[in-house]
Amino acid sequence: MSKKVDVVVWSKQGCSYCEEVKTYLQEEGLSYNTVDVTHNDAFRDILDTKYGVRYVPVIEIGSSENGVYKAVTEIGLEHLKAALADCAPSHI
Repeated sequence: MSKKVDVVVWSKQGCSYCEEVKTYLQEEGLSYNTVDVTHNDAFRDILDTKYGVRYVPVIEIGSSENGVYKAVTEIGLEHLKAALADCAPSHI
């Protein structure tokens, strides 16, 4: 039985790292939701409270069924790939 993985990408307009993440997810056939922090400092405050960062991209990977998410706050696709492998080995 494969588990459903939810992905949330916190991003801003004009962020090349954010676009790289979204392109990778699309190429892998993984759907995701986006939280755009471009003109909303309150969203950056949420990131600061949750993860101690105010920059993007931040990728949350987990399950809305159990409410458990892992955050990828490091920049670079290798971190996203490792988190996806840890959270959802059956996504491939």
